[in-house]
Amino acid sequence: MWKRCSRLFVVFGAVLALSAAAGAQETGFEELDGLLEPSELVNVSSQVPGILDEIPVERGDVVKKNDVLARLKSGVEQAAVELSRARVEFGKRKAERNEELSRKKLISVHEKDEIETEARLSELELREAVERLEMRTIYSTIDGVVVERLRAPGDYVGEDSIMTVACIDPLNVEVIVPVERIGTITRGMNAEVRPESPVGGVYTARVVIVDRVVDAASGTFGVRLKLPNPSYKLPAGLNCKVRFLK
Repeated sequence: MWKRCSRLFVVFGAVLALSAAAGAQETGFEELDGLLEPSELVNVSSQVPGILDEIPVERGDVVKKNDVLARLKSGVEQAAVELSRARVEFGKRKAERNEELSRKKLISVHEKDEIETEARLSELELREAVERLEMRTIYSTIDGVVVERLRAPGDYVGEDSIMTVACIDPLNVEVIVPVERIGTITRGMNAEVRPESPVGGVYTARVVIVDRVVDAASGTFGVRLKLPNPSYKLPAGLNCKVRFLK
């Protein structure tokens, strides 16, 4: 009798489990595995080659867009700016001195044009020198966190990366979804995201990408969600569970 009852309980439990799974699939509330990733990952490099003079940030530092990440040695470029600025000032003084002579017809129109052209060329040379100097300073293009620093002051840099900066607000949530769910997940849908321990908690993310190509080998397709992370509470790289909400 006891064995018979035990078998009945096992069968009954299996039926309940199958019913719950079927109901979850119908309502779209089953949990899927996901991964929290940076929404942007920037490999920072220099526009021009040179020797690193200063790197004011370290791994783990939070940076804002347009913050200085590195500076190259720029003594030659700084001197070029000062020289061009001196030429511009001289050109202005020369033009002022010759303005009175021009009104009195003591210099020709051709001479006046030469003076004005020289002044204009000096201003353009100054702008070019300032741009060249500015290129020796490297700024962050995003708000984010320094993930890795690859160079140190004194290193020569060319096209190689100096550091990596990751944007983690918002985070991307990457989910691999069984092909059976195709057509049931659309852009704009919300989902509950539960990061793994010890972080935990429940967060709301929004679907922004639904792949239109299915991976035939695994019978799955990819979905990306955006998860706001304004306080940087959630680190990238965590596994999570995702439950899509209708």
